Amino acid sequence: MKVFVTGHRGYIGVHLVDLLKQAGHSVTGCDLGLFNGCEWDPIVPPDHELVKDVREITENDLDGHDCVMHLAAISNDPMGDVNPEITYSINRDSSIRIAELAKLAGVPRYLFSGSCSVYGQGEKLDLEETDPLNPLTAYAKSKIETEAAVSKLADEHFSPAFLRNATAYGYSPMLRIDLVVNSLLGSAMAFNEIRIQSDGSPWRPLIHCRDIARAFVAFAEAPQVAIHNQAVNIGGNTENYQVKDVADGVGRCIPSADIVFTGEVGNDPRNYRVKFDKLNTLLPDFRLEYNVQRGTEELHRAMTDHHFSAKDFNGDQFVRLRTLRNRMDLLGVSHI
Repeated sequence: MKVFVTGHRGYIGVHLVDLLKQAGHSVTGCDLGLFNGCEWDPIVPPDHELVKDVREITENDLDGHDCVMHLAAISNDPMGDVNPEITYSINRDSSIRIAELAKLAGVPRYLFSGSCSVYGQGEKLDLEETDPLNPLTAYAKSKIETEAAVSKLADEHFSPAFLRNATAYGYSPMLRIDLVVNSLLGSAMAFNEIRIQSDGSPWRPLIHCRDIARAFVAFAEAPQVAIHNQAVNIGGNTENYQVKDVADGVGRCIPSADIVFTGEVGNDPRNYRVKFDKLNTLLPDFRLEYNVQRGTEELHRAMTDHHFSAKDFNGDQFVRLRTLRNRMDLLGVSHI
């Protein structure tokens, strides 16, 4: 299979390229390089690489591929809210356009990297794909609007699917610490304090970044009838946690660290617990390789080996928004 991956140099994308090549697929990667220099371990290169803004992808770029895996995006709520216009331009408009171009180019499958953040402040816990969506941010709204528009393109020759990923965490050669598990572990490593910005009560569905990549491979290899034009929560029913539970897990890795409630966020309205029964039904052979404790322990070992410190926690390398602020010219805007 010949696969076109956008955002292949990102936190999840580097795992995806590795897994696709291990499975024997040919990979074309497309990435603008916004976060070049943020890697902390060597990454597996794609077979072919385009250094290009996803807003400039052409039909010719996609010609001859069997699947598009679209990961490239302004990648979380804080980054999206600082400049909603650029978020909608990249996350929504270019995602729809790439799907349209893929269909024109005869690419039969389009896999979109969505998010469980579309549930926002859930009306109930244990949310399913058919439950009402309540997005709180430009990032989440862009994901919903892309799903709605691309779904209309589906036909017997063009099969989109929408992977609503749980909140990512864990080790990657392109590490990020602006994620709840990684941030709590990073603060414990840097300051011997597990710093919780809310009251610790909000629920989050969590998934290791490599398991998200594994899900993309599974969707690419699945029969079309199984995933055609489906929005599917990606994660595991046992992998819903309150933030305070994550902090306790970090504490098991670093017993000397104190749990500190900083109060910066206050009452975090993003509170959702998610069900993943549909994923288990559509792809019964797919299983997560990680739970949060195993993933936290793996990342703790890597941070220890890399001598992760306060300088790393406070620096730009592992926090996407800080790096992005310094590279806005690459996106055609002066500030974010």
